[in-house]
Amino acid sequence: MKHMSVAAATAAVLLLASASPATAAASAAGDVQQAMEELARTPGVVGVIGGAYVDGKAAGQGTAGSRLLNGKGGTIPADSRFYIGSQTKAMVATVLLQLVQKGKLGLDDKLAGLLPEVAADGLVERADEITVRQLVQHTSGIPDWWSRSGSTEPAFDVFDFTTYYRPIDIVKTTRGLPRTGEPGEKFAYSNTNYTLIGMIIEKVTGSTLADQMDQRLFRPLGMTRTYALTKPPQGIKGPHGHGYYPDSTGTLRDMHRANASWGFGAGNVVSTTHDVSTFQRAFDQGRLLPPSLRKVLAGGSAGGNGSRSARQGTESCEEDLNMQGGSGLGYTTLILYSTDGRRQFEISVTRSTTDDAIIPAMVKAGQAVLCPTG
Repeated sequence: MKHMSVAAATAAVLLLASASPATAAASAAGDVQQAMEELARTPGVVGVIGGAYVDGKAAGQGTAGSRLLNGKGGTIPADSRFYIGSQTKAMVATVLLQLVQKGKLGLDDKLAGLLPEVAADGLVERADEITVRQLVQHTSGIPDWWSRSGSTEPAFDVFDFTTYYRPIDIVKTTRGLPRTGEPGEKFAYSNTNYTLIGMIIEKVTGSTLADQMDQRLFRPLGMTRTYALTKPPQGIKGPHGHGYYPDSTGTLRDMHRANASWGFGAGNVVSTTHDVSTFQRAFDQGRLLPPSLRKVLAGGSAGGNGSRSARQGTESCEEDLNMQGGSGLGYTTLILYSTDGRRQFEISVTRSTTDDAIIPAMVKAGQAVLCPTG
C-alpha cells in the first residue's frame, strides 16, 4: 500500500475542493448524518463517523456503513475512538514547540547535539546539519521509514501486532536509503522526522512522549478520551470501527489492533471527533503557542501538520477552509476547519481498499457540512 502523506492527499483533492462552491452562511452546519450516508456509499468504505463543531459546541454527528466488514457489527458509535494517524504530528509538534517556548531547546539546535545516538555511525546522515525546524517542517531530507525506496510498505511485518519496536529501531530501517534533498532545501514528507521529534521530546524532558502529550495537551484541553499508544498489544478502547488490509494472498485482514510502536511520534494517537476538534480549535485560536511558533508549524510548505487550503472563496463561505488528515492500513481520517477556530468537522473512515479515491469523497462530505448549499 502506498501510504499517502497529508500533503499528498490534500494536493490530490484541491481541484475538487475549489470546484464545489457553497452559498450558505459559514456559521451553519449541514446535515452530518446525510453526509455520512453519502460517504458510506463510496466503494471500499466499511464504516464512517463524523462530528461537526461550531464555537466549541456540537453541531451534528453521524454514522453510516458498519463496524465490521460485510455489513456486520451494526454501525460504529458516532462518539467512538479511532486512530487519527498523521493528525498526531500536529500534536507532537505542538508539544515540541512548547518546549522551545520554555527554552528547553532551540529551533536551530542540531539533531546530532540533541540525539547523538542517531548521529553515531552515520545512522542519520548529516545529523550535525539538520535542525529542529527542519524536522518539524519536513525539510530535513531524511528518508521516510514508511515509503522505503522501491517499496510501498515499511521494513517490518505490517501484520505483526505484538513485536515492540523502539523508536531508534524504526529509524534504523532507513539506514542506507537515499536522502530526499539537502538539509533545509525542500519539503519532502517523512514520518522519520516525527519519530525523531518524539525521541527529542523524551530526551529533553526525561519522561515519555505519551506523558508529555497528556500533561501538555490532553488534560489541559479536556481531551478525556484521547491517549497516545506506546507498546503492543494496545489498541482502541471501546466499540470502534474495524479497517482491513489485504495480505499476500489477497485475504483481507482486520487491522484494528495495529502495532502501536510503528507510529511513535508520527501517528500513535487514538482520539474522537470531539477531541481532535478541540485540539484544532485551541491551536487555531492561539491558546497553545505564540504566533511566531504557530507559524513554524502551520506556515511554509505544509509544515508538520500537513494543512492545505480547501478554498471556497469569499463569495461562497465566510472564510476559507483548511484540512489535514492521516492515512494508514485500513483507515483514513480528515478534518476540515476554519482558520479562526470557529468551525471543525472531523471524519474517520474504516476501509477495505487501498484506493485513495476515498479521500476526495471525504472532502466532499466535509464541505457539504461546513459549507452547506441550502
